[in-house]
Amino acid sequence: MPTAAAPIISSVQKLVLYETRARYFLVGSNNAETKYRVLKIDRTEPKDLVIIDDRHVYTQQEIRELLGRLDLGNRTKMGQKGSSGLFRAVSAFGVVGFVRFLEGYYIVLITKRRKMADIGGHAIYKIEDTNMIYIPNDSVRVTHPDEARYLRIFQNVDLSSNFYFSYSYDLSHSLQYNLTVLRMPLEMLKSETTQNRQESFDIFEDEGLITQGGSGVFGICSEPYMKYVWNGELLDIIKSTVHRDWLLYIIHGFCGQSKLLIYGRPVYVTLIARRSSKFAGTRFLKRGANCEGDVANEVETEQILCDASVMSFTAGSYSSYVQVRGSVPLYWSQDISTMMPKPPITLDQADPFAHVAALHFDQMFQRFGSPIIILNLVKEREKRKHERILSEELVAAVTYLNQFLPPEHTIVYIPWDMAKYTKSKLCNVLDRLNVIAESVVKKTGFFVNRPDSYCSILRPDEKWNELGGCVIPTGRLQTGILRTNCVDCLDRTNTAQFMVGKCALAYQLYSLGLIDKPNLQFDTDAVRLFEELYEDHGDTLSLQYGGSQLVHRVKTYRKIAPWTQHSKDIMQTLSRYYSNAFSDADRQDSINLFLGVYHPTEGKPHLWELPTDFYLHHKNTMRLLPTRRSYTYWWTPEVIKHLPLPYDEVICAANLKKLIVKTFHKYEEEIDIHNEFFRPYELSSFDDTFCLAMTSSARDFMPKTVGIDPSPFTVRKPDETGKSVLGNKSNREEAVLQRKTAASAPPPPSEEAMSSSSEDDSGTDREEEGSVSQRSTPVKMTDSGDSAKVTENVAQPMKELYGINLSDGLSEEDFSIYSRFVQLGQSQHKQDKNSQQSCSRCSDGVIKLTPISAFSQDNIYEVQPPRVDRKSIDIFQAHIQASQGVMQPLGKEDASMYREYIRNRYL
Repeated sequence: MPTAAAPIISSVQKLVLYETRARYFLVGSNNAETKYRVLKIDRTEPKDLVIIDDRHVYTQQEIRELLGRLDLGNRTKMGQKGSSGLFRAVSAFGVVGFVRFLEGYYIVLITKRRKMADIGGHAIYKIEDTNMIYIPNDSVRVTHPDEARYLRIFQNVDLSSNFYFSYSYDLSHSLQYNLTVLRMPLEMLKSETTQNRQESFDIFEDEGLITQGGSGVFGICSEPYMKYVWNGELLDIIKSTVHRDWLLYIIHGFCGQSKLLIYGRPVYVTLIARRSSKFAGTRFLKRGANCEGDVANEVETEQILCDASVMSFTAGSYSSYVQVRGSVPLYWSQDISTMMPKPPITLDQADPFAHVAALHFDQMFQRFGSPIIILNLVKEREKRKHERILSEELVAAVTYLNQFLPPEHTIVYIPWDMAKYTKSKLCNVLDRLNVIAESVVKKTGFFVNRPDSYCSILRPDEKWNELGGCVIPTGRLQTGILRTNCVDCLDRTNTAQFMVGKCALAYQLYSLGLIDKPNLQFDTDAVRLFEELYEDHGDTLSLQYGGSQLVHRVKTYRKIAPWTQHSKDIMQTLSRYYSNAFSDADRQDSINLFLGVYHPTEGKPHLWELPTDFYLHHKNTMRLLPTRRSYTYWWTPEVIKHLPLPYDEVICAANLKKLIVKTFHKYEEEIDIHNEFFRPYELSSFDDTFCLAMTSSARDFMPKTVGIDPSPFTVRKPDETGKSVLGNKSNREEAVLQRKTAASAPPPPSEEAMSSSSEDDSGTDREEEGSVSQRSTPVKMTDSGDSAKVTENVAQPMKELYGINLSDGLSEEDFSIYSRFVQLGQSQHKQDKNSQQSCSRCSDGVIKLTPISAFSQDNIYEVQPPRVDRKSIDIFQAHIQASQGVMQPLGKEDASMYREYIRNRYL
């Protein structure tokens, strides 16, 4: 029986589309180009999609012969016009899907990709460019006047903007789910092993497993969580007819990775955001929830921490923490026809039994377990009721639902008016958020795939002992989720999620044995790196939903943002207003068409003729009402039985049906992540290596001066960061220009909001100005009164760079040490090799050295030869004999390995 489990790596990673007059041939291969699959697409059908997959795995030689025969059979004949051979149309890296409007089908291919992250050797790619190809031939094409407009609307969804995929890692699920599946009992996997001899036919399969002593591997592939898949509708038409390796699921959101270097030990910090494809849309056009419990702007954010020195999922150390943002789960909307910056909030339907909220929280129980914690950041005190309408309705809904839940699994509701505390001079917003974050992380816990370190037993920590979640023999599981919302779920929500993520990051680092206490402070390299990741994350999500970047950032709530940030905030506000007023409607139509919410049909109104898309997203308005759930037992019975564990991760028959399990040899390419990551068959360059190009705490944040503690957990002043000391030329010139503008500009309008930032940034400005003036090309002549200032500015960076001021003379102690060092070097050159009494003839100022090595002959001239065991000597002698033509007989393991090589290479 196989002894381990591993994710299945897709064998379709490189594609070439070949074209004939009657067909398209899509040839896909694995990364090593040793296994090939072929799809045949008919071009003679004007409106239907006919795809044939023979499900046969070809070798490189077989695919060359096949393409040669196709080319020969389609060549132009003498005297006959219109015939064509086999042409190479386009190269690609994956199939996004197939789509049809009013004419024939199109195929969407990924033509450019860029690696964005690496999790346990599994690469995550971002789509850089796509190609949309019309399938039917021109001779059978039936034209329609509105086809071009639908095509333009569909292409309005920019697939090169924040769409991600992976060939071996399921991005729609969390790391906890993916690793939990790999750790399922092997007996259960054996019972679920698929026996498809056509797909996995191998003449050596049974013999290989026997000769290896049953050392096979279970390959596992899970069904994606379709809520976060954005091309599910595009792949639905071919899902049942082609091999699963052709199905490449993509997610939309954000993916970023940075390297935290802890005294040379690399730790990868990864941030993945998955945007829901249900009830998706733009800011004012998608608010609240639909009839199925899916909310607008729902994004699942996962932060993953892994020790990069060990790559394997089984042997490495991995930790993750998940949190969610989403609109308030009620029937509400805002009317933008009034052209107001803040349109009034209206409740569209009365829902006294919280039906839509019940559906939403039931989904969350199934995916995340309990407890569900709601952090509501909307305003509670207003002169005129605006945001408070949502708070009152949400409190009523949660109160109603909680009275039927078991007391240990009730929904926790935390209201906190963040805007009110931001305006207060006496309250520190982030301190209050830190208290909330600590209580949240203690209740939910986090995921880590290794048991607690022994140091936590030797030096127990109070915070660590109070940590919640589920403790298992192999580590910890996160049970429950934090759900954060404000009105837009953009600015306030991103800052709150950052503070919770920062608190969880401290626990993750502590669990991996990287810090001695589960606590991280601001102004450290680690937190600056994490803050930069979260700001990129917030900007990206804000652009997708609101049309502009974040208006308020973490620095804004810390009140250390520079005064120029106010003008940027105004521009972002105007950009967001313009996008909401003029371009959101077109973007919403594109999303509806891309996700398959609207299907163009002859005889029905076109997409641009619909007055509203309300009926498209609320399916209960277009059909008779289904059987309504109970008003009291509003949850799914199977889900509530397994709480606090999430039902999706429980080992049961329903979840086992979602897995595809196959038996592989341990050397097969479908489960060999080592070859997939290192690619020994390719010539690689360090310049193109992703791990060297990613953001690093040592290169981008740590100061470059001598004498500074290199730990990324040391608190530093703002002017000590690596980004301010060694910023690029454009950043330095921009800083100088901003300072010149600041010198001639009037004071900022709000002095109380900027008092702390002006004090903190004054030192930074003086330091940067000195370093820039030193490197500037034009030389300005100054009088004698200014010369002392210039000398001071030049000498200060010298001391920062070298640790000493070279213009000062050496002290007596330093000079004495240097003299003795010179004498030691001179006496060393005069030393005779055979003399054993040279130390006695040295001058009095030289330190006498005595050997302390355990080897008797170990000195500067000779060392004791190393001891070699018998097995190594035999291997070396066999190597020498092989060079002379004398070959050793092969053992069972060597024969099995050679058989595996022949099978993978040629069969």
